[in-house]
Amino acid sequence: MVTEPVYWDPFDRDIARDPYPVYARLRAEAPLYYNATHDFWAVSRYDDVDRALLDWRTFSSSRGPILEIIKAGIEIPPGTLLMEDPPAHDIHRGLLARVFTPRRILSLEPQIREMCVRALDRLTGLDRFDLMAAYANEVPMRVIGMLLGIPEADQQAVRDRADANLRTEPGQRMQVSERAIPNADHFAEYIDWRAEHPSDDLMTELLQAEFVDTAGVTRTLTRQEILTYISVVAGAGNETTARLLGWLGSLLARHPEQRAALAADPRLIPNAIDETLRFEPTGHAIARYVTADVELHGQVVPAGSAMMILVASANRDAERWDEPDRFDIHRKISNLRTFGLGTHFCLGASLARLEARVALEELLARFPSWEVEWDGLELSPTSTVRGWERLPLVVG
Repeated sequence: MVTEPVYWDPFDRDIARDPYPVYARLRAEAPLYYNATHDFWAVSRYDDVDRALLDWRTFSSSRGPILEIIKAGIEIPPGTLLMEDPPAHDIHRGLLARVFTPRRILSLEPQIREMCVRALDRLTGLDRFDLMAAYANEVPMRVIGMLLGIPEADQQAVRDRADANLRTEPGQRMQVSERAIPNADHFAEYIDWRAEHPSDDLMTELLQAEFVDTAGVTRTLTRQEILTYISVVAGAGNETTARLLGWLGSLLARHPEQRAALAADPRLIPNAIDETLRFEPTGHAIARYVTADVELHGQVVPAGSAMMILVASANRDAERWDEPDRFDIHRKISNLRTFGLGTHFCLGASLARLEARVALEELLARFPSWEVEWDGLELSPTSTVRGWERLPLVVG
């Protein structure tokens, strides 16, 4: 029997429905994989993923963390954390880190809980609803809006714009404009208003922050730099957390005994969230630009190449995890790669975990059991974030 060579394509919707068998073949047959159709390389084993994430000099973020942006060769504006290497990255990250301190994140819990309760109150008396539309999309949108200082009436429009930027047609790449961060100007009116009305939010923090830039000059951020910061946070904080909540909804429906354990003992929820992040990460691949020839598995990846780092594959590498294809909320989790590693480790990881914990606590308190209408499931049409567009639940 002749087996076709393994093929992985981030734009192929059929592969996206269940990419894990393809990842297993990549790890076994092509640990360094080249896709000639789209001209990129990929690594899929846990150790290779770590090497690439840690070696920012060779695997650079300076051209963007998304394949389409790297291929477009567009100019990256300063302050775009996801698209910078040290030392500029470290300076700009330090400004946002002031807002994402552990103490400040934990202080948000009462407000996040109130947002969850308010969203669930609207579902009282219903026996079915779409978890994504009614809850999973709603909570992160409100949290990020609160953190940024965006008026509640405008938060849905902000989320819709960020969501639209990620959407793709079947088999097609994401459309990239001449700017790496589209729609940043939409935040201009908020920044102008906040400059006159300071508050305890990220916009005010960025408007007032002084720092030493890469030229050694002590200054504040320019208006365009602030627009870029806000756009990055608004986009990154909405979609990924929403899809995480969706995966919790579907996985716990498939494993009702584990859902019952969480309802009986909410102290298990943080570990269940990390297992969900391992088992069904919302982002499967991180792209990098290769700055110098590098040898991997007996082949040379030439400088100027695009490298796809498959963190979702690393999360199921049997060399790292026992029974990696089994979902287990009791699994001991360490060295998770869903949030990255090294200099670009996700700054919002603790916020995402907090949102997911509170959202699941409140969901289980209100609806300790549910079923999914599996025929109504629909994956989100993006090549960068994998999760549910629709997740219809029946509760009772």
